This record gives sequence, structure tokens and C-alpha cells, in this order.
Amino acid sequence: MQVRSLFLLLVLILVAATAEAGKNKKEKTKKDGSKCEDWRWGPCVPNSKDCGLGYREGTCKGESKKLKCKIPCNWKKKFGADCKYKFESWGGCSAQTGLKTRSGILKKALYNAQCEETVYVTKPCSSKIKSKSKAKKGKGKD
Repeated sequence: MQVRSLFLLLVLILVAATAEAGKNKKEKTKKDGSKCEDWRWGPCVPNSKDCGLGYREGTCKGESKKLKCKIPCNWKKKFGADCKYKFESWGGCSAQTGLKTRSGILKKALYNAQCEETVYVTKPCSSKIKSKSKAKKGKGKD
């Protein structure tokens, strides 16, 4: 009986310590001390060139602050780095234009970015026809 109560007490202490650690972690994320909750964020502006590390400025009721951000170097500049789209498969090749087309539907807009609901992208039709892989040398020969 004493072992069971001791075990129960140990579990309760462990649960309480875990909950307290979780609170401290949440408090650390709000390290700037701002109580404002309606932040308006601008686009991520890279430090150099058009991709890589940069900063995003935010304002809220007269306060302003900067956050570090990153623009991937393979992003579609036309859509913006803060607009994430789900694209369907490439369509067939148009003989008139020589282009393939596909559309993307907005999946997520980060930092209140102004994004188009649907976007369309094109790419040139490939002139090469993919050939089937060749048999490996030495296999099947006697």
C-alpha cells in the first residue's frame, strides 16, 4: 500500500513539474514584453540580393519590431514567399503556344500576406522524349 501511494505521489510531482516547464517555455516566446496582439507584418526583405536571410517589420498600435526571416532561393517571385500554394499536375502541351500550364490554389498566407486565391504557371514543353532506362551491362548475358 505504501509503495502504491509513494508511486502515485511521484507521478503527481512529475506531472506538475512538466506543466510548470511548459508554462516557462511559453513565457520565453513572448520575450519582448509586448501585450499587443494585432500585429501587421510586412514582407520579408532579404539582406542581400533577392533571397536568403532577411528581416520582416511589424507594427501594432505605435509599436514596431523586426523578426528574422528567410526567403528560399527557389521561390516563385511572382507569388511572393509568404503565399503557399497547392499545385495540380502539369497539363498537356499546347501545340499553339508550346507551353504546359498548371494552376495552384492558395493553401496558406503567412503573416497576413495579400495573396491571390488561384495562380497559373506555365513552362515550355520539353522537346526531349524520355527514353526507357537501358538494361544494366552484364545482366542477362551468358
